[in-house]
Amino acid sequence: MTVTDVLRSAVFSLRGNWLRSILTALGVIIGIAAVIVMVSVGQGTQSELDQMISRLGSNRLEVFGGASRGPARGGAGSEASLTDADAEAIRNEIPGVQYVATSVSGGGQVVFAENNWSTRWDGVNADYFPVNDWQIAEGASFSQRDYSTANKVVILGETVRRELFGDADPIGATIRFGRVPLKVVGVLAPKGQGNWGQDSDDTLLVPLETGRRRMAAAAAPAETTGAITPRRADTVSRISVGVGRAEDLAFVEDEINSLLRQRHRIAPGAEDDFQVRNIAEIVATRTQTTRLMSLLLGAVASISLIVGGIGIMNIMLVSVTERIREIGLRMAVGAGPREIQMQFLAEAMLISLGGGAIGIALGVAGALLTSKFGALPVQLDLQVVAMATGFSVATGLFFGFYPARKAARLDPIEALRHQG
Repeated sequence: MTVTDVLRSAVFSLRGNWLRSILTALGVIIGIAAVIVMVSVGQGTQSELDQMISRLGSNRLEVFGGASRGPARGGAGSEASLTDADAEAIRNEIPGVQYVATSVSGGGQVVFAENNWSTRWDGVNADYFPVNDWQIAEGASFSQRDYSTANKVVILGETVRRELFGDADPIGATIRFGRVPLKVVGVLAPKGQGNWGQDSDDTLLVPLETGRRRMAAAAAPAETTGAITPRRADTVSRISVGVGRAEDLAFVEDEINSLLRQRHRIAPGAEDDFQVRNIAEIVATRTQTTRLMSLLLGAVASISLIVGGIGIMNIMLVSVTERIREIGLRMAVGAGPREIQMQFLAEAMLISLGGGAIGIALGVAGALLTSKFGALPVQLDLQVVAMATGFSVATGLFFGFYPARKAARLDPIEALRHQG
């Protein structure tokens, strides 16, 4: 009995019970489609996180002022306890430090012509751009003169540029923040979502001294919620430290803690008036969480595939019971156990492969629709489809083997005597 004969016989048998065959394949169809959609969502989420991490830069430490040590404690950044001198000490006294970026921040309304937009601003030094991986898409960065003389110049984030200028060229235009006119010298390259889910492009940057002398003074109290009003002229809201090698992060973090406690004259056992955050640890935690989520999605989808396989095995066992006399006749005319086993295994494989093909088509369509209309990120590749195909083949082989073996081991005489 050739392979062609086996397949022809299997197709004939399945066609004779086409409705039952379709219902049997339904479990595999749903399982394969679910695997493709779930795994694609998991991979898309992981890919988006990887892009976010690459924009964020993992070899970085963030130092915030606060929490306050008075009767009412504040969170990170709630007290202006960091200074330019602290930043210079970190730069000069701790080995392994590559960049030290200081900044002050606030928020408020910016206006151009009839357009206005509420955004946040940061007064920054030159190291702010490399340590935060900011690139200039249009125009130029600040000059050394801009930093030293508190020039009224600004670099816009993409969101602010779009809201104020639309499709017009902003370079050289003047926007206003309160009573402060700011000349646009550049536009930042888009980054998208930030590390805490905020819009990274909804920002504008000014030189550090411009932020201190002009922006903070120009903002109304209601507009500076969350900003730090410097107590001294050299106070900063945050110090971002770029470390040359990832393996030095822990060492540099410990050194920063020791150095700032010494500089701020914090007694042993007393609370710090600053906080150091290791971005690499945050990134590692979020990456591990996403990977676990992807595995969970794949496991949940695989359960439905297993249920579909059990359905195939149950129906094939019923088919064997219904066709005992037919099996006896085949054996009587010369078919051996191997041919009987091949026939029933071929039927299980056809159900599984047919269901797998339909499931792959539905899964790909579902992933594309989720990507287009849903809020979840989706990344569909050929590996997912190949994995789904492998699952469908494995399902047919695994769950079809026992019924096929049971049919092949029937006694021909007892099978012929069977009254179905």
